[in-house]
Amino acid sequence: MHAYRSHTCADLTAANVGETVRLSGWVNRVRDHGGILFIDLRDHYGITQVLCDPDSAAFADVEKLRSEWCIRIDGEVKARAPELVNPKLPTGEVEVFVRCVEVLGASKELPLMVFGDQEYPEETRLKYRYLDLRREAMQDNMKLRSDVVASMRRRMWDKGFREYQTPIITASSPEGARDFLVPSRLHPGKFYALPQAPQQFKQLIMVSGFDKYFQIAPCFRDEDPRADRSPTDFYQLDLEMSFVEQQDVFDTIQPVIGGIFEEFGKGRKVDQTWEQISYRDAALWYGTDKPDLRNPIKMQVVSDHFRDSGFAIFAKLLEQDGTEIRAIPAPKGGSRKFCDRMNAFAQKEGLPGMGYIFWRDQGEGLEAAGPLAKNIGPERTEAIRQQLGLGLGDAAFFLGGKPSAFETVAGKARTEIGNELGLTDKERFAFAWIVDFPIYDRDAETGKIDFEHNPFSMPQGGMDALNGDPLDVLGYQYDLACNGYELVSGAIRNHRPEIMFKAFEIAGYGQDEVRKRFGGMVNAFQYGAPPHGGCAAGIDRIVMLLADASNIREVIMFPMNQRAEDLMMGAPSEPMNEQLRELRLRVLPPES
Repeated sequence: MHAYRSHTCADLTAANVGETVRLSGWVNRVRDHGGILFIDLRDHYGITQVLCDPDSAAFADVEKLRSEWCIRIDGEVKARAPELVNPKLPTGEVEVFVRCVEVLGASKELPLMVFGDQEYPEETRLKYRYLDLRREAMQDNMKLRSDVVASMRRRMWDKGFREYQTPIITASSPEGARDFLVPSRLHPGKFYALPQAPQQFKQLIMVSGFDKYFQIAPCFRDEDPRADRSPTDFYQLDLEMSFVEQQDVFDTIQPVIGGIFEEFGKGRKVDQTWEQISYRDAALWYGTDKPDLRNPIKMQVVSDHFRDSGFAIFAKLLEQDGTEIRAIPAPKGGSRKFCDRMNAFAQKEGLPGMGYIFWRDQGEGLEAAGPLAKNIGPERTEAIRQQLGLGLGDAAFFLGGKPSAFETVAGKARTEIGNELGLTDKERFAFAWIVDFPIYDRDAETGKIDFEHNPFSMPQGGMDALNGDPLDVLGYQYDLACNGYELVSGAIRNHRPEIMFKAFEIAGYGQDEVRKRFGGMVNAFQYGAPPHGGCAAGIDRIVMLLADASNIREVIMFPMNQRAEDLMMGAPSEPMNEQLRELRLRVLPPES
């Protein structure tokens, strides 16, 4: 017999009754039923109930066992009585009578319990991550992640892609976030960087004549943490293709991502039609470039109904350039109590509040109610109702000013209204391509033109587009949104050196600066670069959605905490003096 096990803790069935078996695993819990000791023995695959009575020679040893001790048992498989069968377990028809037990690894008193659903502070869970990972939910999340990655690889190979690895140590390249720098011992005073993404390398792979590339790529960014973003590193399905247009990329990645959600979505509906929504329309309708389309609410501009109206606040706002009034329809939200609650929500988000109108029947037909309705009169409120397609028992909320000042809160309010009124379909994955991103933006304080989005995207219209107003230039750049999260980002690349130089010149970067920052890629583009494009899908975020997790750390094996610290391994740590001397570095004390 094998030294540790003849079967896993998920293998045994009624067909094994009468066999002598060997199992190894962890003590999930111990129960004493009138002198008979029952142990749920757990391994990676499942749970088997084992038991020992006082007549067994192993009873004294079994009495000493505690939760999370790692043990090996030999015993005989017996059938459970029909009334004791556990249909929830694959091994629920049998139990194993212990004849001999060996402790493979005893456990100290546990800082967190593995069995059960107790909640523990995140700091405790991350410090003792190896215990946290033994819990059933975490085991399921990590298996799900592994299965998703394996499925991605199969699907990409089936589409004719090959996987190539790009460097982990490279040159620093400003791509929107801070680099992690790595000092060079052989070149004192110089630094490598961990790649924020394989962006330049995958484009160079296309220049090298490889038609279809993909990689399960680690990416490193020194970022402030959020619930849906790791502060240090993350993984993405990275891909690039030559001789493609934007729609070709969509047609390639959609069945891969859609197939993953169908395979692992636990039966939830996966939208088959993925809308293409312009960046500007997404901001207008949803207040975000990653809209949750499970929520049917679509915001609209209603400025004309308030222009020169009796509601002085909005009327005066509209006299200023660049201002507008937007409405958030709220079907079935027509009660003063709900409207007041949403007004308080806006105030909590930092706005003075939200105006509202709701429609009710006081016995004389449909009537518009609320402070706004009184100020602008029945004709204007009726025109608003008809524009928004609302009726009895419905409401609408209003925000005004420059969109940049209220758009984010409007998007949050839309989400809150959809959830509060039960309008958001929670059993669905809804996808949309966000397209036509502006390449440039103007700084409100300095008036300087700079890149709003990816500087490597091909401008729509090529060189001709760059000769007009920079704020009108759109790029062949795109994101894929799902249920309020950005899952994919990509672009058709700017592979023409003269267009690239012009694009950077508009943002204030001369040719020398471009060559200094991106010399490898710029040089390569002078030797017959093909048109190419691609995208990257965030694996952590995809698994987070599939696992119904609200925090990305629930689907990462060993994540950092909110302060970018590894509490388990003690990182970041202070270097030894010998290391600093070898690298010719000196550490300055932190500023007080």
